[in-house]
Amino acid sequence: MPEEDLVDIKFRLYDGSDIGPFRYSSAATVDMLKQRIVSDWPKGKTVQPKSANEVKLISSGKILENNKTVGQCKAPFGDIAGGVIIMHVVVQPSLAKSKAGKFHLSIGNASFFSDIDM
Repeated sequence: MPEEDLVDIKFRLYDGSDIGPFRYSSAATVDMLKQRIVSDWPKGKTVQPKSANEVKLISSGKILENNKTVGQCKAPFGDIAGGVIIMHVVVQPSLAKSKAGKFHLSIGNASFFSDIDM
């Protein structure tokens, strides 16, 4: 694989810490990046994604779609030679419906409940 097809990406977490940098092919999908983030998530963080579906990646101010490739997400104004792309990671836990018809949302150690039926 030619060197220009590889991209270095670092993932910035909610507390300012980073995962990476890792080297990816321009053909790697955003979904592949999210799976790597979940598998390499640091232990002991208050917010922890359970699956790639709970992870949102933001690059250049845009939320990236799962089916897009790294090459499609690169900034159009060019890369800095030897630079690392920083993508921001947002964990958005799934809203789970409980058996009693109530919604339960957990974020870190906090839990929220609602009686709204949908």
